[in-house]
Amino acid sequence: MSLLGKAAVAMWWSIRPEQRAEFGDWHSHEHFPERMSIPGFRRGSRWSSTTDAEGFFVLYELEQYEVLTSKFYLDRLNAPTPWSTRMMPHHLGMVRSQCRIMASFGGGIATSLATIRLSPETGRDAELQTQVSQMLGALAQKPGLTGAHLLQTDTPRTSSPTTEQQIRGKDAAADWIVLLSGYDADVVESVIADQLSTSSLQAAGACEASTIGRYRLAFTMTPQDVAAL
Repeated sequence: MSLLGKAAVAMWWSIRPEQRAEFGDWHSHEHFPERMSIPGFRRGSRWSSTTDAEGFFVLYELEQYEVLTSKFYLDRLNAPTPWSTRMMPHHLGMVRSQCRIMASFGGGIATSLATIRLSPETGRDAELQTQVSQMLGALAQKPGLTGAHLLQTDTPRTSSPTTEQQIRGKDAAADWIVLLSGYDADVVESVIADQLSTSSLQAAGACEASTIGRYRLAFTMTPQDVAAL
């Protein structure tokens, strides 16, 4: 999975079982096409957790960081449709990070994805970025894997709660994010237990705590798909 562009929005949340059917319908048939019609949005993907029946991860890949503060995007966030207004309160435990892509290796779309949320130790930012980027560059070529990426949250300074955020309540944010994708879930699992384990990342300069998520691809869309509808 090669990331398209220089920025991204990475989000984690839960949906209760009784809302899952409507959520899938809304997110696939209204929300994704809406987002993909915003200039600068290159691809959206939704992933279902393989370890948490209620968990989702969603990634929007953006052409430039400035898309995050564009009028087109903010207008959408501040004018949700009636269906979006009804669905937003069901996004539980939202973690939403507006990111710069620091390193990206690989290509294509794969079915398995691991997300790792981590933070650098004080004063070790450059060391951690260098070491993780080197690891990811090598991992992207490993049999069973297709992509390895490093994102860093950089919330726009002018950012204020949008209408969508106000409906959901306060969103949390990750700090640094590692994404590892592959066509073999066992290989993805072995890498996050070894090269990208908490202890390995700690040795490279990360803080002790890291949050790992495991996902399978549920749906993906690009602006070209919207044009074809």
